[in-house]
Amino acid sequence: MNNFWQNLPIPFTVLAPMDGVTDAVFRQIILKIGRPDVFFTEFTSCEGIMSPGREKVAESLKFNCNEQPIVAQIWGNNPENFYKTSQFVKNLGFAGIDINMGCPDKIVTKDGSCSALINNPTLAEQIIQASKEGSGGLPISVKTRIGTKGEQMEWISFLLEQKLSAIIVHLRTVEELSKVRAHWELMPKIIKLRNKISPKTLIIGNGDITSLKEIEIKYKQYGCEGFMVGRGVLANPWMFSETIKNIGVEDRIKTFLDHIDIFDKTWGKDKNAENLKKFCKAYINNFKGAAVLRDRIMNVKSTVEFREIICSYLKTS
Repeated sequence: MNNFWQNLPIPFTVLAPMDGVTDAVFRQIILKIGRPDVFFTEFTSCEGIMSPGREKVAESLKFNCNEQPIVAQIWGNNPENFYKTSQFVKNLGFAGIDINMGCPDKIVTKDGSCSALINNPTLAEQIIQASKEGSGGLPISVKTRIGTKGEQMEWISFLLEQKLSAIIVHLRTVEELSKVRAHWELMPKIIKLRNKISPKTLIIGNGDITSLKEIEIKYKQYGCEGFMVGRGVLANPWMFSETIKNIGVEDRIKTFLDHIDIFDKTWGKDKNAENLKKFCKAYINNFKGAAVLRDRIMNVKSTVEFREIICSYLKTS
């Protein structure tokens, strides 16, 4: 098995999978302005990959070779579909496969997928085994939470017993969503379990990380090997850069224009340009007039209109 996880510098950084956000376009922007050590795709349905609509579903698995190492995150509730999807992912050239066992959205948990698996270890084990068998030797990881309504260290112990390459722990319960501070105080307990049960499994912490300095502090304090960043990158796309600080207005706006250009080249008319609006605050903030410019952008319908409004602002500012 070619386990790229074992070759990473410690501590390492990972861009979190965020549905509708961390697509091939946004990842190219992150590559330009300061990349993490590992990329994850958006989460992809195994059932969707095995359906007649595979081509559309597989858009979330689109990537460029300059993103390696990149991990495909998959989800579902059928071990056979995990086996076949793992084969499919292997053939696409991914460096690893991650199984989503942490998403709390009721749309995916109502059929027993994602965080619902925390209370169904029998099915979770079948899914992990099927993914290993179908992966052709790719390293398998799991992204999960600390429990459903409360701390469930027996769940973390169970995952460690599966001898996964890595476990990403979002340090909140399913019930907490993202409404409370992440429980980093639980990380020492998780590390202690790892050292006892599966010393080779890497532990990646996730929750409320907003800077590289914070990662440095948390590594010294808690000792987990990796740090996954999600919303922190949406607040500051330059977060992973060790050199770019104090980003000016022009750089922010030109980066947004780059994002729009890559969006057009990647998706053409296959995706609605209104998807770009969710990135407005990532780029258009921390300068005078940002809120007014964002309000104007909220009314556009095409990438042409995006460019017109943004370029007009650049000329008059």
